Amino acid sequence: MLRLILGRLIGGVFVLFVVATVSFFLLHAAKGGPFDSDRAVPEAVQRNIEERYHLNDPLWKQYVTHMERVATLDFGHSMKRQKSVKEMIAEHGPKSLRLGLMAMVFAAIFGTALGVTAAARRNTWVDYTLMVIALLGISIPSLVLGPMFIRWFSLGLGWFPPARAEDFSGYVLPALVLGMIYAGTVARLARAGVLDTLSQDYVRTARAKGLTERVVVWKHALRLGIIPVITYLGPATAALISGSFVVEKIFQIPGLGFYFVGSVSDRDYPVLTGLLVFYVAFLVLLNLVVDILYGVIDPRTRGAR
Repeated sequence: MLRLILGRLIGGVFVLFVVATVSFFLLHAAKGGPFDSDRAVPEAVQRNIEERYHLNDPLWKQYVTHMERVATLDFGHSMKRQKSVKEMIAEHGPKSLRLGLMAMVFAAIFGTALGVTAAARRNTWVDYTLMVIALLGISIPSLVLGPMFIRWFSLGLGWFPPARAEDFSGYVLPALVLGMIYAGTVARLARAGVLDTLSQDYVRTARAKGLTERVVVWKHALRLGIIPVITYLGPATAALISGSFVVEKIFQIPGLGFYFVGSVSDRDYPVLTGLLVFYVAFLVLLNLVVDILYGVIDPRTRGAR
């Protein structure tokens, strides 16, 4: 297990290096710059701005400075806002973190319950109904689902605030919207995994001992059947926690996703590269957690991975 962890960490560092390098050169290869605008500015002002942010330095020198910042986790200051990238992550990251965790908890619990129940009642009306629900969750985009939930549960029933999440109740609707598509995928993976496990010899042995179908499914088949779900939840959690621009925009939640997309249009190099490296590092970490969970759930995979 220690060898696995060390190998994943070394591979993760290499991935971060590649992402930081490729993103830097792609940004600088694109036409335009962070301070290009329709309004012309005096040449002296333009020169002072470029000197202030070292944009007039040779490209190799800018790259060395960029990699030094990445190595020390200091991504510099935003070119458009009076904040450092670390301050932006510290200030707005918790909002995306709370939203993403709530969405993932909902997706994992609700999706797994749907999938396992469908597998236990396979080829019945219960199975078909639950899979239709899962398919609807996957098919309806958050851009449509968000306003629908606001209309029903906020403006109609008045259960939750429609926007500007200031407490726990304000995060419920955006978390449901954000987690719905992931819940549908989790349900389908859980159903397929449990169905495959139900055909294993040790499950037949459990049935032969006289155990009820409920115990066979939820205690014996679920442990290995849920492995595909865990594989999916690693990168999915990183995607959720990194923020969803659409959901954050609909519900007016100023999370990292909002600023990440804004930095693309602003060509804010430090914010864009800093958040990108932060997302990738988070993804590498969660994939490592998934690999460790493999060994905990199924000891047979410890020597094979």
